[in-house]
Amino acid sequence: MYTEITELIGKTITKIVGMVKGEDVIIFETSDGDKYEMYHNQNCCESVTIDDVCGDVNDLIGSPILCAEERTNEGDSGWGTCTWTFYHFVTVKGYLVLKWYGESNGYYSESVDFCKIDNNE
Repeated sequence: MYTEITELIGKTITKIVGMVKGEDVIIFETSDGDKYEMYHNQNCCESVTIDDVCGDVNDLIGSPILCAEERTNEGDSGWGTCTWTFYHFVTVKGYLVLKWYGESNGYYSESVDFCKIDNNE
């Protein structure tokens, strides 16, 4: 089920899998048993991956998320289009910025999806 990153506000993350440069999927697990997936459904002539993680991932684990927001910036990649998607997370332990970079020939999406995973899957 697609949702907004702001759904994490107030939740306590207990585990994060995949938040490293070059990956294209991140799984968040929360203390209330919910799981979320951040990813891009790759198609032909496009690429969307994690470009940078600025901050300590461990600052997001074990403390409620106080802020979770998304910002984007679009541009020209030279052979098509590109999109930078920034996710800003804040807990009492610290601040983390996650940057995704997507590029395509201009006909495909470069956005990042955020979904709640059905626990029955």
